Amino acid sequence: MNRFMRLICTLASLLGIAGCDVVNMQEIKPGVTTGYEVRDRMGAPNTEWRNADGTVTWEYSRQPEGVECFMITIGSDNVVKAVEQVITPANMARIQPGWTKEQVRRLLGKQRSVETFRLKNEEVWDWKIPTEQDLASYFNVHFDINGVVLRTSKSHKVGP
Repeated sequence: MNRFMRLICTLASLLGIAGCDVVNMQEIKPGVTTGYEVRDRMGAPNTEWRNADGTVTWEYSRQPEGVECFMITIGSDNVVKAVEQVITPANMARIQPGWTKEQVRRLLGKQRSVETFRLKNEEVWDWKIPTEQDLASYFNVHFDINGVVLRTSKSHKVGP
């Protein structure tokens, strides 16, 4: 990355803007970029997931205020195998009653918040999601007291 782009990214990060993710994510190429380069561009992952096939997936969640979570899979050769933005309608639709907290967390990444509703015996996790117009939108997963998915829902809040 040239000096000008580094300066822009530094200024943006000082202002609390995650715009540099766009630049950084465009530079991460499966089959080309190494794990070292990912850490140089993105920093340490929020979570590291070990996969059965020997790969590792690094989670870069932009919650609570962002609407993205990138999962970057690194092979045993330390080369990027896949880059995926996982907070998508397709992934949200995959979550079904009976799933565990770990399954949901692994699919969507770290949640924005957790609310406990004692009278309903529920715990609700939410993720801020992309929206149109002037609404803040959230995808919610409702768990029972055993940590098993009961249902999902969406909620909206008017304003910035």
